[in-house]
Amino acid sequence: MRVLLVDDEEELVTTLAERLNLRGIDVDWATSGEGAMQLAKSNPYDIAVLDVKIPKISGIRLKNELVKIRPGMKFIFVTGHGSEDDFRAGTAEAGAGYYLAKPVNIDILIQKMGAALRDKEEE
Repeated sequence: MRVLLVDDEEELVTTLAERLNLRGIDVDWATSGEGAMQLAKSNPYDIAVLDVKIPKISGIRLKNELVKIRPGMKFIFVTGHGSEDDFRAGTAEAGAGYYLAKPVNIDILIQKMGAALRDKEEE
């Protein structure tokens, strides 16, 4: 499984990447939408884990751009700013099963990534 993590909080994204790497998951990370799109152009990812609120571009808008680059990639949204509007937008875009609140529980994230991969295989 190859995963792209995108969050503007560098400490959070690097820690999460490290924890996933320790579990044998191949992870790259970016702290901006631009950085994420550059990585996606160079690397095939199975899943992108996107913060809903990224400076200059929302996670949902970034998802729409990444789909153009890598059709078939699955998405999980995370947020630390869970307003009702954000929750509705995120669950409408990703499905309730693929929307998590911060702090992210690593075991639940891995379960969600597995479910997303199973969905991808069924398509």
